[in-house]
Amino acid sequence: MGHPRKALRTTTVGAVSATLIAGSALGLAPTAQAADAVRFVDIAGDGGTVLKANVVTPAGSDGTRRYPLLVLPTSWGLPQVEYLAQAQKLANSGYIVVSYNVRGFWQSGGEIDVAGPADTADASKVIDWALANTPADAQHIGMAGVSYGAGISLLAAAKDKRVKAVAALSGWADLIDSIYSGRTQHVQAGAVLDGASLVTGRQSAEVRQIFDNFYASNLSKEQEMIDWGKKRSAATYVDQLNQNGTAVMMANAWGDTVFAPNQYADFYEKLTGAKRLELRPGDHATAELTGLFGLPNDVWTDTGRWFDRYLKGVDNGIDREEPVRLKPRSTGGYEDYPDWKSVSADRKKIALSGTTTIHTNVDSGADGGIVFLSSILDQIAQAPPVASIPLLPRRWAAVWQSEKYPTAQRVRGTAKLHTTVTPTKESGTLVAYLYDVGPLGLGKLVSNAPYTFHGQTPGKPFGVDLDLFSTAYDVPAGHRLALVVDTVDPLYIEHNPSGAQLTFSSPSNDPSYVSIPLREQ
Repeated sequence: MGHPRKALRTTTVGAVSATLIAGSALGLAPTAQAADAVRFVDIAGDGGTVLKANVVTPAGSDGTRRYPLLVLPTSWGLPQVEYLAQAQKLANSGYIVVSYNVRGFWQSGGEIDVAGPADTADASKVIDWALANTPADAQHIGMAGVSYGAGISLLAAAKDKRVKAVAALSGWADLIDSIYSGRTQHVQAGAVLDGASLVTGRQSAEVRQIFDNFYASNLSKEQEMIDWGKKRSAATYVDQLNQNGTAVMMANAWGDTVFAPNQYADFYEKLTGAKRLELRPGDHATAELTGLFGLPNDVWTDTGRWFDRYLKGVDNGIDREEPVRLKPRSTGGYEDYPDWKSVSADRKKIALSGTTTIHTNVDSGADGGIVFLSSILDQIAQAPPVASIPLLPRRWAAVWQSEKYPTAQRVRGTAKLHTTVTPTKESGTLVAYLYDVGPLGLGKLVSNAPYTFHGQTPGKPFGVDLDLFSTAYDVPAGHRLALVVDTVDPLYIEHNPSGAQLTFSSPSNDPSYVSIPLREQ
């Protein structure tokens, strides 16, 4: 974690504001017009903490029959009415739906636990309450949620074997790999979460300290932060999920700047039960957004189908479909695959030849954009962040390009960088970007990822292996791919001492390259 001198960048302020505005808008979503009225109730959570909740039941339910139960924890910073439109739809199709405001937010009691033990215990208490106070069927229980609700749902299912099926939408399976990937703080993502919780919730002293250590780059607290995050990651408990036989559906966006898709894909591969992975264009929670207003939405449609199959036993065919479903960012409709490794059926390497030295501490003009806003533009208008590759200053950016491709290249999956770096200081940060470069040299961002090192010997080369964030993007015929590496990006905290330099080389016995994952032509 490195140097305390790095402070929050001012660009995060706008991101926090945008998030809170979006949250307010969601809070104004139209109230569900339930056939059986929505009941607003108080539920005693872990330790007696009051959780504000609402219950929607199927029309005409009179206690003579049992219905499958769905429990929906709210997203980070959003009120308990978040899911009312979807809850009505699910209730109309035969579910008891209980949505509750997680502890520490809005009118629920307690302090924010960030999906810790108290939050998973709360989920079990909500299930207990529903079984005692509604005509819910104890043998058919599912959980779902967006973002924070997704993370809590996965963790609760690992701890409570009564949960038979989960739909985790725009969530995380590995919290550390989400906001501290490549040993680098994703500062804009952290600031959005921090800012939203300060406005809409009550942080515990522990959570405040974690945020402070995160921003301050306190290396002495790094392992403590990692241990804290792993305790709140479903990947830590994947064996329990597999043992429970939980049917797990996960959906995320390619451009999610809070929970990048890589960590979901890695977790998906470790699941052994019924599972499904869906990835679409967009940023954090944008793929599900229209569904929260009750509008047609593919993610929520598949969520309903998932629960119908694994809680009701409906033979709707979802279990016979290819379990990995992708929608590319650039063109075309959905693509289906039997597993994640089949997404990248072929690979091509771009050689990173020669020796290149760059200076640190200056943004070259290549960057990953702004949290939320850039990926939303890509989702809506196919307008990702751009950079003029010929004009990037080589003093601060290393650039390698492929030859022009005679045919379209369908990039699918995770690009992998392998290179040798010689630093002039013991610590440093580099950020790698993959660009689609058109005839005029304008590069559209395909993917990126940060990498930070500490404790290296100045002047001594070392190997770097870095997975860029997974994506699905079609590079048109006649275009090139370019790999750009610089040292500053507003999305991340960088750890380059003043005046440091990084030299990239390609030894003959260990050549440098970027491996591009391609769909089979």
